[in-house]
Amino acid sequence: MNETPASSLNVEPAPEPQAARIALPVLVPTATYVIIGVTVIFYILQKLSVVVFGYAVGQIDWLEVYGARFNAAIRAGELWRFITPVFLHGSVAHIFFNMYALLSIGSFLEKHFGHGRFLLLYFLAAFSGNVFSFLLTGENGYSVGASTAVFGLVAAEVIFFYQNRKLFGSQAKQAISNAVFIIAVNLFIGLSPGIDNWGHVGGLLGGAMFAWFASPRWEVAGIFPNFHLQDEREFRETALGAGLVILIFGALAAFGLFGL
Repeated sequence: MNETPASSLNVEPAPEPQAARIALPVLVPTATYVIIGVTVIFYILQKLSVVVFGYAVGQIDWLEVYGARFNAAIRAGELWRFITPVFLHGSVAHIFFNMYALLSIGSFLEKHFGHGRFLLLYFLAAFSGNVFSFLLTGENGYSVGASTAVFGLVAAEVIFFYQNRKLFGSQAKQAISNAVFIIAVNLFIGLSPGIDNWGHVGGLLGGAMFAWFASPRWEVAGIFPNFHLQDEREFRETALGAGLVILIFGALAAFGLFGL
């Protein structure tokens, strides 16, 4: 059999691969820095209140008296306690680990979610965690800390990478595995006495629920070789996610308050 040279058949060689550039979101995580700053200021005020006035009750300082999640106080109508515990902490180690987690996870998420969606995520997760804890810790339940919100951030990270797994490929699989491992380890540690694990679970649920509807859904757009990521998520979806979290956990709070 005679072989015909490729040149005589007018077969063009395959084009050489060319590099393309995809611009990633560039955003200073201002909200993350502000939350950390405000939380640190509140902790300093907690310590100052002890120095000036002494402890209010046992080892509870004056800011905790008015802002911690005391279930009895919530039943008395002090509903702001579903949010304010996120700014209060019980020790230097407590605030350090929470703020470290917030800095490492929050700065990444805020760059993708944007300032507004990130703030919604943070405080909706805090609200969800405190509501869940209120329901399941009894009349004398008490807690402070940003871990409810931080667990919501970890859940949102899982949702973000899952919904964008085609774009991130193996990086998404690795990030999801790491986040799930972190959740499992911390929930196990949370079985120890004195840790509000129900708050962690509630934060996870609220953060995941909001992120499922509100997490950025990236698509590659632009003209070769300069591509960029375009968020296909619509505002109405974000509003729906926020509304569902408020509705569901608000209903749970009402059930706990009034037995509806």
